[in-house]
This record gives sequence, structure tokens and C-alpha cells, in this order.
Amino acid sequence: MQDTLASPSPTKGDGGYGSGRLDRLMAALERLGNKLPHPFYLFTALFVLLAVVSTALAWANVGVTVPGSDERLEIQGLFTSGGISWFLENALTNFTGFPPLGTVLLMMMAVGVAERTGLLETAVRATIAKAPAWLLPYVVAFVACQGHVMSDIAVLVIPPLAALVFKAAGRHPVAGLVGAFACVCAGYSAGFTVGALDALYAGITEKVAAVLPTGPDAPTHLLVNYFFTASASVVLALIGGFLTARVLEPRLPAPVTAESSEDESAGISAEQRRGLLWATVATGAYAAVVLVAWLLPGSPLRGEGGALVPSPALSGIVPLLFGAFVIAGAVYGVKARTVTHRNDIPKMMGESVTSMAGYIVLILVIAQFIAVFTWSNLGTLLAVEGAELLKSAGLTGFTALVLFVLVVSALNMLITSGSALWSLMAPVFVPTFMLIGMSPALTLAAFRIADSATQMISPLNPYLFLSLALVRRYEPGAQLGTLMSRLAIYVLPFIGAWLAVLGVFYAFDLPLGPGAGIHLP
Repeated sequence: MQDTLASPSPTKGDGGYGSGRLDRLMAALERLGNKLPHPFYLFTALFVLLAVVSTALAWANVGVTVPGSDERLEIQGLFTSGGISWFLENALTNFTGFPPLGTVLLMMMAVGVAERTGLLETAVRATIAKAPAWLLPYVVAFVACQGHVMSDIAVLVIPPLAALVFKAAGRHPVAGLVGAFACVCAGYSAGFTVGALDALYAGITEKVAAVLPTGPDAPTHLLVNYFFTASASVVLALIGGFLTARVLEPRLPAPVTAESSEDESAGISAEQRRGLLWATVATGAYAAVVLVAWLLPGSPLRGEGGALVPSPALSGIVPLLFGAFVIAGAVYGVKARTVTHRNDIPKMMGESVTSMAGYIVLILVIAQFIAVFTWSNLGTLLAVEGAELLKSAGLTGFTALVLFVLVVSALNMLITSGSALWSLMAPVFVPTFMLIGMSPALTLAAFRIADSATQMISPLNPYLFLSLALVRRYEPGAQLGTLMSRLAIYVLPFIGAWLAVLGVFYAFDLPLGPGAGIHLP
């Protein structure tokens, strides 16, 4: 096994880190985070606080008007007759209708089949793991930065696979998992790929830009930020790979599940190779059928007016990916003889869901908190007030964009839905920046930075707790503070990298996408 797993012995009381300045900072962050109560009780306390604050503001008749709208939104209190009625009627649907819940359970069942049949580990051994070990952090970071085309599925698929890749190469699996999660979050708005998120952002931008006379002439199409996001994904991958390999991994304690180097470097058997071949053929055939069905004119997988993006094929990517993983895992299991009975597949799915029991319990309280936060209009109030504060400063130029990024990054800790946050920010800042000569494409590019950089450490990001559950597979004693301290090392470098790339485009007046410049004509 490589030296990357032979980390220094933990020093008593320092959380397992060394004596350097960065080590002490990470240890302090871990101790601070670990002083927080269990996430279930933390969100229960936040829920009660939210209920009290919303009720007090409701009694004070506090409200907010979203720019671009004449409608005043009143703050609604949970401890009012209307609030109590609403909660009793919606508590169940708040939980069962929480978007990440269904996605997580469905994909965990599918990925569980591929994992428990041995397909994922065999695929890693036969392909990616054969790459030089020193290159793996950069390869994983680059793939993670392209993952937004899979929407939230990227958070469920890429980090666990990255852990397997690192483990098979003799590197620390937690480094691969944490690094991949950080890069998926930071690169969520980046990449060479184009997905439904890009179409959603472009649609909102086009709508709000039209409020000004010059708005219809400003490019707001799907690829309005393509050159910028593609360039940023390369830079983010390089920095993410460096931080994973040189900062995070050397400071990790040896994983509980670490095996010998001989076992990690073992080849694959003839049965495994045959299973992998048949699984590849079956998955390729499935993908070809879906692709042809998507491209056919008049296909139900196409969007309105025959559009490829957005379309049901992208918005419904979860069940499509579910089918791909189950088909691949089942075919592999049959051919590699890890599936010997028809009941093995549903059994594997059940075992995968069972391992997520703690996450499901946590989602119960998180879903209620976020639902009340949205229903009470407190999220809207905080976003609008923060936007107005930046607007009143009257700043222009690149400094205004930097401040915009910092403010929205802070708000992103509270409102983790990118579409919701952009819906609130765009009506204020797109017209404001247009009045000082900045194109809507530039404002959207700045928002993409803020939308991705701080999500990884937001306690309102449900995938943060999913990642903690995955880390505990290799490090059972890991706490929320442990994970947050490791993710924190990525935040500032990623914000700096994003801003540096945007600064180059701004300084040299480079197009952010086809026909989309920095300034308005």
C-alpha cells in the first residue's frame, strides 16, 4: 500500500492532525464542529427557533416585496392558528415529498445492486485504477466538475465511486470521497457538459432581462456561459486534485477498512472479466435505445417544441439512471455468478436502503425545517434584504461582482436551491448591472460562482449528511465537524479560482459564451 495511507499517528487532542498551522486550524474546526449536537437535535432546535422568529415577525406585520413584483409577501408565523393548521396538514408531505429523499433512496437501491454484485469494484480495477496513482485525484476532480449534467445524482454516484477508485489504487478512500464531493459541489455550475440547470438559469435570466428596453437584445441563450464554465472546470479540477492529494490526504488517519497492498492490486478473474464485458454490452445497448428515443423527432423524451434541452429525458434522468445501474449490476452478477437466485437483486436493494436508515431519520426533521423556512417567507426576506444592501452601496465594475459573489455565497448557506436563489437574485441584480453596462451573461456567471462555492459546508445541504454517512463506512468515528473541517479547505481556494477565471474574462473582454460578451453593446 502506498505511503498515502501511512499517515502520522494522531496527536492526542488534536483530532488526528499534525502540528502545522493548517493542521491546527483543521483540528480547531473539527473540534468546533464536533461540539455541535447530533444533527437531528440541531435541526430540531433550529426548527423551534424558526417557529418563534417567524411568529414574532408575523405579529409585527413584517413583509417583503420581491423586486419586479407588486405583491407584498407577509411573514407567516408557525405558532399561529394558520401556521399550526398548515403544519398539521403538510407535515407528512413535507417529509415524503422532500426532493432529495426519493432521489437518494432510488439511486441507493440501483447503485447498491451494482456495488454488491461486485460490478463497481471490478470496473475500477479493470479501468480507472490502472491509471497512475498520482493522477487519480486530478482525474476524479475533473470528472466531478462535469457531474452537474446528472443533476443531484452526481452527489450520489461520483463520491462513492471515487472512494473505490482511491482504495483500489492503494490511496485513502476518504480522500477520494471527500475530494469528489467538494468538486461536485464547487463545479456544480461548471463543466463542458450542458444540462437542465443551464436551461433553467437561462430561462430566468431571459425573463428578468426583458424588463429593460435593451434586454431583448442581450444574449440569454442556453450556452450563454459555456466558454466560462468550461474553462473554470479545468482550473477547479487542477486545484481540487492538488488539495485532495497534498493537503487533505496526508492528514487523514488510516481507514478502518484498509486492506493490504497485495489485495488492492490484485487482478480480476475470468468470471469477473466476462461479467464486466456483458454488463458493458447491456448498458451500452440500453444507453443506445434511450439516446435514439431522445433524438427521434416527436419522441416523448423530447421537450416542448421538440427541444432536447430541457426535456423529459433530462428531468427524468433519475429513473433512466436507475435502469442503467440495475441492468448493469444484474447482468454482471449473473455472468460473474455473484447473483445466483432471482431474489438476490431485491435483497441487495433492501440492504442498500437499510444502510441509509440514519439518513432517512435525519431527513424527517430537515424536511420540516426547510419547508417552514420557505412557507414563512423568511428565506425571501433574507435574500431580498441582502440584495438591497449590496445594491445600495452603488458599486460598479469587477468589485461589484466580487461583492455580489460574497453576498450570494453567504445566502447560499441558507437557500441551497440554486433555482430558488437565482429567482430571487436575478430580478434585482440583472437589471441593476445592466444599467451600468454589464451583460446578463456576466451577472449569471458571477451567480454561478456563488451558487457552488459554499454549498459543500452548508448545514442545510442534505447531501452533506449523506456524505457523512458514506465517510463512516471507512471511518466509523467521524463526526459532522470532522467532515466540515476537511471540506473547509476547499472553499476559499475554489472561490478564488472561480473569481480568477472570471477576472481573466472580464479584463480581456472575452466572450462568456457564443455571442455573449462582458458588456452590453
